[in-house]
Amino acid sequence: MDFFRHRLRHLIGLPALCLLAAVAGCSSADGRASVVVPRPGATTARLCRDLDQALPSKVDGLSREDPEPASTLTAAWGSNAIILRCGVERPPKMVDPKVAEGADPDAVAGGVNGVDWLMEKQDDGSYRYTTASRRAYVEVRAEKGRDASGVLVDLAPALKKAIPKGFAF
Repeated sequence: MDFFRHRLRHLIGLPALCLLAAVAGCSSADGRASVVVPRPGATTARLCRDLDQALPSKVDGLSREDPEPASTLTAAWGSNAIILRCGVERPPKMVDPKVAEGADPDAVAGGVNGVDWLMEKQDDGSYRYTTASRRAYVEVRAEKGRDASGVLVDLAPALKKAIPKGFAF
């Protein structure tokens, strides 16, 4: 009887070990963030590739560490402290300033160094910033507790260079 219990323990342990190995193999070994890559049209994708080339190597003192999967549509600094996605959809809270009805009071518009942004507080306390009045929507997320003013200042030159003013489609 003890023989069977001993074998049963090993048979149960083996699948659990395989499952653990499989899960570990799916996560990023270097701790990089994982993000959903946007799927914009060809024109927007071209603008996003231009932005990728113009992005700084450091933002708010943090080094660039791009997320998984690798894409010219995404970038990150400081592991997952700051994440940029280019070619995202227009945020639902982004309304025409002429139409104040229905505007979300928690969605604040403002500009930083010539780039207009929509700032939205997320449920977890972090913030999401989305460019406005540019030919492509670019989303920047800053982790909870991070003052994003330095982030937006550091990103402004690249955004102005790569994503012209206008309306995104």
